[in-house]
Amino acid sequence: MRTLKKYISVICGIFLIAVSYNLFFSANNLDTGGVGGLAIVVNRLFFVPESLFILIVNILLLILSFWILGKDLTKNTLMGALLSPVFIELTSHITSHIIIKDLDMLVIAVLGGVISGVGYGLLFKNNFTSGGTDILNQIAEKLFKISIGTSMIYIDGAIVMLGGLVFGIESMIYSIIALFLISMLSNKSTLGINNNKTFYIRTKKYKEVKEYLMKDLKCDVTIFDTYGNASNKKSKLIMCSVNQKDYYKLKTGLEMIDPEIFITITNNYQAKNLNRMVPEGE
Repeated sequence: MRTLKKYISVICGIFLIAVSYNLFFSANNLDTGGVGGLAIVVNRLFFVPESLFILIVNILLLILSFWILGKDLTKNTLMGALLSPVFIELTSHITSHIIIKDLDMLVIAVLGGVISGVGYGLLFKNNFTSGGTDILNQIAEKLFKISIGTSMIYIDGAIVMLGGLVFGIESMIYSIIALFLISMLSNKSTLGINNNKTFYIRTKKYKEVKEYLMKDLKCDVTIFDTYGNASNKKSKLIMCSVNQKDYYKLKTGLEMIDPEIFITITNNYQAKNLNRMVPEGE
């Protein structure tokens, strides 16, 4: 039942993204970045169907992801990458049923950003992505040690600027407004309103996890000696506080190190002077 709810939630998210794409973005030449934004530009210049372009690019990126990132990171991208163009095609005639031409462009950008942001939030909350440039961002992070946030600025920023060249500066400004709302709402619906999260980590691969946190993510960590009542064994509990922008990077990295890792994540309303505390002998 839990798995069924998860997939229903993901499908609903993809549907909202597709509706927003056709009703607000494609119909009004709003390029909000990603493969979808690039598809709008390519369609206007070369008349290639948007859903077909997205499907082809996503398939190529999935192959690249499987080769570079591996099957574990690719599997949660597969569903979104393949269903997104299908849903976009199925909802491509929605503008003939819902008329929004009389709305102000700012309202269109806001409505599109809100609906799409909620859709992406449903995907991210269930640890799925829609494929596209998300794959390129992960590849850039792995190969070139560029953070996902920085990669998004370069890749999606370039696509939005391309849209500005084709559709004009005014269209680009509204696209940026929609993109900002998508980013903000998808993060808030997934991670809550707090900027920081505290991770409590128990793992058999304690040393590898500690090294990953301290060297790769530059996190300060606090390490506790703990005792399990059920197991009657001593173990170590790692605590670290991270900004929500690093949430997925940290969570994915930990699961790659130890698939059986146990993680508890809580909201962190305030964090000050977090220093690394390592027991003697470590």
